[in-house]
Amino acid sequence: MTQIVTLLILLLYIGAMVGIGLYCRRSAGTLSGFLLGGRSAGPWLTAFSYGTSYFSAVIFIGYAGMHGWNIGIGSLWIGIGNAVLGCLLAWLLLAGPTRRMTQRLDASTMPEFFSKRFQSTGLKVYAAVIIFVFLVPYAASVYKGLGTLFSAVFPGVGEEVIMLIVAFLTAAALFLGGYKATAITDFVQGLIMIVGIIAMVIVVITRPEVGGLTEGLHRLTEIDPQLTDLTGGSNFSALAVNIALTSFGVWGLPQMIHKYYAIRDEKSVKPATMIATGFALIIGVGAYLVGSFGHLFVPAAADGSPALAGGYDAIIPHILISALSSNIFLVILLGIILLLLLSASMSTLSALVLSSSSAIGVDLLKVIRPNIQEKHQVRTVRWLCLVFVVLSYLFATMNISFIVNLMSFSWGIVAGCFIGPFLWGLYVRRTTRAGAWTGALSGIVVVGGLVAIQTALYGFQAAKTLAPHFGIIAMIVSVVIVPVVSLVTRPLPEEHLAHCFGTKKTAMEKSVQPSSVR
Repeated sequence: MTQIVTLLILLLYIGAMVGIGLYCRRSAGTLSGFLLGGRSAGPWLTAFSYGTSYFSAVIFIGYAGMHGWNIGIGSLWIGIGNAVLGCLLAWLLLAGPTRRMTQRLDASTMPEFFSKRFQSTGLKVYAAVIIFVFLVPYAASVYKGLGTLFSAVFPGVGEEVIMLIVAFLTAAALFLGGYKATAITDFVQGLIMIVGIIAMVIVVITRPEVGGLTEGLHRLTEIDPQLTDLTGGSNFSALAVNIALTSFGVWGLPQMIHKYYAIRDEKSVKPATMIATGFALIIGVGAYLVGSFGHLFVPAAADGSPALAGGYDAIIPHILISALSSNIFLVILLGIILLLLLSASMSTLSALVLSSSSAIGVDLLKVIRPNIQEKHQVRTVRWLCLVFVVLSYLFATMNISFIVNLMSFSWGIVAGCFIGPFLWGLYVRRTTRAGAWTGALSGIVVVGGLVAIQTALYGFQAAKTLAPHFGIIAMIVSVVIVPVVSLVTRPLPEEHLAHCFGTKKTAMEKSVQPSSVR
C-alpha cells in the first residue's frame, strides 16, 4: 500500500512539473529570459526559489540526522543561523546592491559580474571553471541523499532509478522553461516543503517513542544530558563551525546570489527578505528538530554511532518509515514528505545546474566565440543543462572516489573563492582587480594547502572531517585579503567605477577608502 500511494502521488507531481516547464517555454527564448526570467520574478517566487535552493535532501538525510544525533537539541541553532544569517542578513546586505549593480553592468552570472566589475576576462574564465569543477560534484551529493530515502520506501528499486527520475525532472524543467520555470516550480515545491515539514514534526513528536515535546526532551536527557544542552555542550565548536559555514557560505555561492539578479524591482526586496527568512526558519528548525530525536528511534552501536546499515544517512529514513506506514492517512503523509525531499533536491539541483551551464555556455563560450548570436547561445545553455544533469547523475552512480572527495570540499572552496571579491566589489570602489584575484585564488589555495598539510600529518580521512573548518578559514582569508591587496594596488578607472556604482560614493565607501590612497 505504501508504495502504491506514494507512486500515485509522485506521478501527479511529475505531471505538474513537466506542465510548468511547457507553460514557461515561450518566456525562455532570450538569454535574459532563460537565465533570469527577464528579471520579472516577484517577491514570493524569488524568496521561495532562494529558500528551496538553500535546503536540499542533504539537510534532511545527512545534516539533520548526523548533527541531531551528535549534538541533539542544540543543532536547532544551525537552522536558526541559516534563517537569520543566511537569509535575513544576506538579503538585507546583498539583494538590493546586487540587483542594481548587475543591471548597470548587464551581468547575468557571477563570472560575468566579476569580468565586468573588475575588467578581467581571465577572472571570468577562472570563476567559470571553479563553478563547473566544484558545483557539479556537489549536485551529485544531492542525488545520493535523495536516493537513500526513496530506496528505503521502495526496497526493490535501486538508488540509480530514483536518481534517474530526479535527473529527468530537473532537466525537463530547465530545458523547457529556464529560470522562470524553475522559479514557479520552486514556489510549488516550497509550499510542499512547508506542508511536509510541519506534518513530519507533528507526527514524529506525537509518536509513542517521543511522547510529546516535553517527554521527548526528558527521554533525551536520560540518554545523555548533552542532547538537551542548547549550547551543544562538548560539541559547541562543531555547532559553531556548521552554523558559520552553512549560513555565511551562501553569501558567496553563485546559485544563491543568482536569485538577487532576477528579482523584479526594489520594492520586492523587502517582502522577499521576510518571506525567505520565514521559509528558512520553518524548514531549518523543523529538519533539525526531527533529527535531534534520532536516539529515541534508533539504538546506538558500541562506538556511539547509530546502529543502522546506512549510518547517519539512514536515521531520518528510519524514523519516517517507522512513523508513517501503519495506516492510509499516515502513508499519504509519507508521500507528501517524500515530495518535500524530492522538491528540496530538485530546486537545489536546478540552481546548481543553471549556474554550471551558464558558466560554460555564457561565460566561457563568449570568450571563445565573442560574436556568437544570442539564439545560439540560448540553445547551447539549454543543452549544457542536460549535459550537466547527466554528468552529476553519473558521478553519483559511479561513486568515483575523486568526485566523492570533491563533494566534501566543494561548498567551502566555492564560497571561499567568491565571497571576498563579491562583497568588496559590490560595496567598495577601491576594490581592485589584483585584490579580486587574490580573494578568488585564496579559496582553492587555502583549502588545498590545509588538506595537503592535514593529509601528510594524519591521513586524508582526517582531512575530510575538517572540511567545514577549512571552508570557514578560506572564507575569512578571502574577505580579509581582498581589501588589503586593494589598498596597495592600482585602482580601476574612475569612469568605470562611476558606471558600476553611479556617480556618488556611499558613506561606507568613503569610510573604507583612506584619503591618502590614490
